[in-house]
Amino acid sequence: MVGGLLPELGVLRKDFPILSRTLAGGLPLVYLDSANTSQKPQCVIDAMVDHLERHNANVARAMHQLGAESSEAFEAARDKVAAFINAPRDEVIFTKNASEALNLAANTLAWARGPLQVGEGDEVVITEMEHHSNIVPWQLLTQRTGATLRWFGLTDDGQLDLTNIDELITERTKVVALTWVSNMLGTINPVAEIARRAHEVGAIVVVDASQAAPQLPVDVTTSGADLLAFTGHKVVGPTGIGVLWGKRELLEQLPPFLGGGEMIATVEMERSTYAGIPHKFEAGTPPIVEAVGLGAAVDYLSHIGMDAIHAHEQAITAYALEGLATVPGLTVLGPLDATQRGGAISFEIDGVHPHDVAQVLDSRGIAVRAGHHCAKPAHKRFGVQSSTRMSSYLYTTPAEIDALVDGLEYTRSYFKLG
Repeated sequence: MVGGLLPELGVLRKDFPILSRTLAGGLPLVYLDSANTSQKPQCVIDAMVDHLERHNANVARAMHQLGAESSEAFEAARDKVAAFINAPRDEVIFTKNASEALNLAANTLAWARGPLQVGEGDEVVITEMEHHSNIVPWQLLTQRTGATLRWFGLTDDGQLDLTNIDELITERTKVVALTWVSNMLGTINPVAEIARRAHEVGAIVVVDASQAAPQLPVDVTTSGADLLAFTGHKVVGPTGIGVLWGKRELLEQLPPFLGGGEMIATVEMERSTYAGIPHKFEAGTPPIVEAVGLGAAVDYLSHIGMDAIHAHEQAITAYALEGLATVPGLTVLGPLDATQRGGAISFEIDGVHPHDVAQVLDSRGIAVRAGHHCAKPAHKRFGVQSSTRMSSYLYTTPAEIDALVDGLEYTRSYFKLG
């Protein structure tokens, strides 16, 4: 028995229709790629289909009944997301994904006027474990403004090296951007602690919560973040929608990111004025049905309870780490203590390329990811080009972890590794 698992796990799995399907050869699906994208419960699918079948119309513009229903559903989704992260509703901005949310943050800080503007002589601090979505926007910002990009390194066990925090975060620091939970190493970072240091020097803290929001209780009021991003498709919601939360006083000072419909107050040929937050940052027709799906998704997670989901993830992760430790020649990248990490576990097997590992596992119905996981600097830090990654979620069972371990043993025999 594995303690800490969600009760009635077998019943919960029935909420996810894809988990009952079979693959080629009649193999049952063992889905261990949830850090890449999570599967969707029936209630999310139903909410989106119902909206398309019964309420489909554009929001804010149509003065008919369908338009009113669509607008109401869209704004109700904002309310649900706000409650999920304990934020005021008008501080929740819908984007198309977390990458767009982080680009919005980086670009508007470059375009801002006054004390928020990042310019020559300023410094932006990130970390070596970031997803590319939280590296490239800051590289572009510093290249375009003349600011300097700096970063926290990593320890051998996959933690942030904070020994030089007072040298990295100084009076020149304008922005500190970091991931809450690493998508490659699984590391859970001390975001609030780093934010306290950043705020001491007046820096803005941007948090990528793409891997945190699915598995940790996220409360923006205690996180230390000034801006926080996550994506819908990792929290059992649809693709095509993300969230940027920001403190009201900060969002009100930032300029628009995109120009177009619905982000304006008035438009004249000479100049335009802009709507208040959050609509100032939501130009054009938004992802309406995706927002409805995201609202249903966070309702689903909230009903189960994020504390319970976190406990389940820790239990499954601990069980997976124990199982992986029995596979000869396998090295886990990142912390080996399940209490210090999330559910994504990257590893390498001596003598077998990660892509080959993934293909052999796929032949047994086991879905994992292989590659650099959009975290090439972190792979370089550990001297590997790529890795295989398994990632669990609230629907993952110990039996699926057993199947993975058996599959890895089969992989070693397949490649005649003894």
